[in-house]
Amino acid sequence: MTTLAGETTTRAQIGVSRPRRDAREKLRGQAQFVGDMLVPRMLHGRVLRSPIAHGRIVSIDTSAAEAMPGVVCVLTGADLQDIDPYYGHAIKDRPIIAIDKVRFHGEPVAAVAAETPAAAAAAVDAIVVEYEELPAIADVGQATAPGAPLVTDREAKPGLFHGLGELEPRDRNVCYRYRLDKGEVEAVFAHADIVVEGEYEFPAVYQYAMETHTVIAQVEGDEISLWANCQHPFLVRAEIADLFRVPVANVRIQVPYLGGGFGSKSYTKMEPLTVALARKAGRPVKIQNRVGESMVTTRRHNMRCRMRTAATADGRLLAREVTALFDTGAYADNGPRVVATAGDAAPGPYRWEAYRVDVSCVYTNLAPAGSYRAFGATHMQWIGESQVDEVARRAGVDRVEIRRRNLLTPGEEVRMDGKPLDADLVGDVEKVAEAVGWEEPKPPLVGRGVSVGVLAAGAHPVSSAVCRLEADGRVVVLVGTTEMGQGSRTALAQIAAEELGIDSERVTVRGADTRFTPFDRSTGASRSTTVAGLAVQRAAADIREQLERIAGTSDIDPDDYLALMRKHFGFAGGELIGRGEVAPVGSGSYAEGPVFWEVCVGAAEVEVDPDTGFVRVRRTATVADVGRAINPQLIERQDEGATLQGIGNALFEEMVYKEGMLLNDTLLDYRVPSFTDVPESMTCLIVENEDGPGPYGAKGCGEGALAAVPGAIVNALADAGVPMNELPLTPERVWRRIQELKKEGKWQQ
Repeated sequence: MTTLAGETTTRAQIGVSRPRRDAREKLRGQAQFVGDMLVPRMLHGRVLRSPIAHGRIVSIDTSAAEAMPGVVCVLTGADLQDIDPYYGHAIKDRPIIAIDKVRFHGEPVAAVAAETPAAAAAAVDAIVVEYEELPAIADVGQATAPGAPLVTDREAKPGLFHGLGELEPRDRNVCYRYRLDKGEVEAVFAHADIVVEGEYEFPAVYQYAMETHTVIAQVEGDEISLWANCQHPFLVRAEIADLFRVPVANVRIQVPYLGGGFGSKSYTKMEPLTVALARKAGRPVKIQNRVGESMVTTRRHNMRCRMRTAATADGRLLAREVTALFDTGAYADNGPRVVATAGDAAPGPYRWEAYRVDVSCVYTNLAPAGSYRAFGATHMQWIGESQVDEVARRAGVDRVEIRRRNLLTPGEEVRMDGKPLDADLVGDVEKVAEAVGWEEPKPPLVGRGVSVGVLAAGAHPVSSAVCRLEADGRVVVLVGTTEMGQGSRTALAQIAAEELGIDSERVTVRGADTRFTPFDRSTGASRSTTVAGLAVQRAAADIREQLERIAGTSDIDPDDYLALMRKHFGFAGGELIGRGEVAPVGSGSYAEGPVFWEVCVGAAEVEVDPDTGFVRVRRTATVADVGRAINPQLIERQDEGATLQGIGNALFEEMVYKEGMLLNDTLLDYRVPSFTDVPESMTCLIVENEDGPGPYGAKGCGEGALAAVPGAIVNALADAGVPMNELPLTPERVWRRIQELKKEGKWQQ
């Protein structure tokens, strides 16, 4: 077989680690991000943010700022009286800019558009705001206490894209609640031989990406154009159209490369404010956050959880009960979906007689919390897995063996009326345990742990793609998936090439542009290869079918494509366009169950220094149970990145607040993983059972390792003698726990 360029090849295009399509541009500094872009007549925007966590806005004096040289306009809430200025894809509760009150430290209060960044910064400093400071509700305990004041008294209006069925009326500061209930929980606990219970805390964490939120907006009449580093351009387009009362087709969003996302750029973030400022200025405006500003734009939910697990004396798991409060901050953002995903993950993939899960999404006066890679599962898995380990210790059963006995097997029900399990979890956990030397002798102060879970993945299965076979034999793929470092343009090119029987070098995948790219629900929930990839496969297959009709036979060779096009069009021109679509069966509601269950399986070996409390991760192993590996190298890099984020979440990442004020809003004070935190050994095990719903049996990956690694580290530390129930496992916390164990006579090292 030969390619369209004439070179001979017999290579398959999938299952091969083809080079990244974006590597050359990025390594040479040629890749363009929104921050690199300049639009004619563009102004620079700067945001004035609230210095307090909660208060009434008594007055805003913008006169000095407006009189400064180079300042074109200043935007405040008073400029938005001609529209309903509230948005939110789950609940419409967030104003474009503060109106009457501020509800979190860092909330936008005013914005300036000026000719230069320096002029904008100076003007922001000249704005005078008088506040009447109010008490701040700084944690979920305060927010859910009887008689607690309301963080927001606005009527709960469903957003455009929550996808969670009919939302219940808000219960005071609880904006959403997710419940699961199976069997007679109390009866099972009453007859259990072993009951493990505890209270646990998970911190607020920042989804640090190298590129901060950046938007350029241009408003011309009822036409709105944005250049934005967003993960979900079509959902943002719909929200902008809804906010500013223009047809959806009048909003255009172009997305170049993203410098990382991890959920921080999911849904709508800085786009409404930038559009509102550009609308008032009458010229294009760019707003680019600093790191501290992005940290108050979005974060991961902090959480408080109470869990108990029941088992028989020989380690058979019986029941689990979970109650958790998720701090979604002043506005819901993606909180309802995070809570629902956490609720699904809370029981763990075990064979239960009964379980009861009650998870709440709670308003507080902290900055809004949204998506972060493997949300929900990362919150819950380390807790559930630490209780499984404790059951094993009390029952005298090996911690891998207890999972062999109790884990679900393929085809069994994960939760009632949901999609059955589509993975061999027992095989996966055996693989990672072996990779960290489970049976090897351990030195003192060293522990090993495993962690098993599943994550409801795929989001809404709605994606479209277009493939164009050009007159020169090259193929262009138009699909709305955002390239943010995960390698989607490479993998999608391989899928199209495989379907057409050509080399993937002949395929170009464009970035998202909502004016020309067909609809794609979003980039997140490990869905790009699975759902968007399936749309690409179908679009390429459509072209192949057209060529077969032209030829009058299904027996055609890629060498014949150009001749067939000349035959069809009568000259060396024209193009064939293929379209592929993925749509859900049923209503498409998230409540109907995930597209697939992403496997979250990992193992770790750690060493603890009892004199300092410092925990060092020596070895990790994770499973990428992907169905079919489109590009193995990309999968390995995804798992390595997720592993490092899991180490950060487990050991040191934490947003620190005092009375609602964020204290560590720079990378000098908020530590993210560095090369010094890389374990001596990191193993990614790729499992291919061709059991996924995506192209060629593929299913997504890249999040499961993050959900698994904190649990593996917590269990490894407990195996080393230090059980913990609060993350992160900072040296101070671990040291204090060791002192408690010594006083209790339980320190055995």
